Amino acid sequence: MPRSWQTKLIHSDASVPSGYRSLVTPVYRGSTTLFESAGAAEEDWRQEKVGWTYGLFGTPTSRELAARIAELEGGHHTFLTPGGQGAIALIYLALTKAGDHVLVPDSAYGPNRSLARRVLSRFGVEAEFYPPTIGAGIEALLRDNTTLVWCESPGSVTMEVQDVPAIVEAAHRRGIVVALDNTYAAGVYFDAFRCGVDVTMQALTKYVGGHSDLLLGSVTVRDEGLYDRLGDTLQYLGMGVSPDECSLALRGLQTLAVRLAALERSTLAVARWLAERPEIERVLHPALPSCPGHELWRRDFTGSTSIFSVVFRERYPKERILAVLDALELFGVGFSWGGVTSLVVPHFELPRTTPTQRRESLVRFNIGLEDPNDLVADLERAFGRLEAAG
Repeated sequence: MPRSWQTKLIHSDASVPSGYRSLVTPVYRGSTTLFESAGAAEEDWRQEKVGWTYGLFGTPTSRELAARIAELEGGHHTFLTPGGQGAIALIYLALTKAGDHVLVPDSAYGPNRSLARRVLSRFGVEAEFYPPTIGAGIEALLRDNTTLVWCESPGSVTMEVQDVPAIVEAAHRRGIVVALDNTYAAGVYFDAFRCGVDVTMQALTKYVGGHSDLLLGSVTVRDEGLYDRLGDTLQYLGMGVSPDECSLALRGLQTLAVRLAALERSTLAVARWLAERPEIERVLHPALPSCPGHELWRRDFTGSTSIFSVVFRERYPKERILAVLDALELFGVGFSWGGVTSLVVPHFELPRTTPTQRRESLVRFNIGLEDPNDLVADLERAFGRLEAAG
């Protein structure tokens, strides 16, 4: 049947040769998924079980990324979200209800704390912040209505290393789910599921993306038990992910190993140099023996990554510390981490429940892929200004 040119713009008979193979995962963009027949039309997010149903639940690009994250972490299944904070929100919304009590480490990622305190509280979920180094002592904080215990190890600013296996053991005796923010370890330097964690999340924005040009999060479950609870919730939240950003994350996975190795070497070099500086009271890097929690880090981790913090000596006021940071040429001032560019950001007023954990002169560094000798030279020049100003 002859068709007009307008119709051919939508329904074309043009074709290209088959058999094309590439090393690169194709980018599948699409909202509507076509079914084989009218009788086969079904709206179900379980696409790995029922087949492709709707683009919001994933395309081959996003499903490949999810499957590869689950494989790397040793989990049962991975869900993708539009960012790390979306992953945190998904875990909260899927695993808590009104009247529940959750435990969150005092050192947790700031937006995690804020979500629990300012949003979940409006829906009747009580969040209690516990000392991150409590270990097995967390048992004393568990209640009959405790349904979720969060861990984050190391803490993303103050770098406390948690005794995750001890926390898991205490929580599981009461049938409580344990979730872990495993972004620091990129899902590979800490085997969360071997340690008994039930669900993990990562900000794929960080090390998996690796170039500060995408926003993605992941939630991985250890077994079928939490699969339906998380998937059912995600379905109604409408958290679709961009196949273009998934493609960038898949590319990032290919260089993850070499980037992590280079970042570890450079970060340790800079951290050790800073540890010898008279201006610095303490370097908070879990791979350094002087850092609290180092023994737990040695027991549980197979590597360290690109972030650490320093505490300036008390004699340096905030204004002079800020002037030093502004004098740096190779360090950008900005949040996030895990990319190729070195960053620095002050954290002078961290929200903490425990007053002893406050850091009035705390600065976090992210080391990138620049030559560490150049980074040290940049720091030395800026520190010279600090002393000159004194």
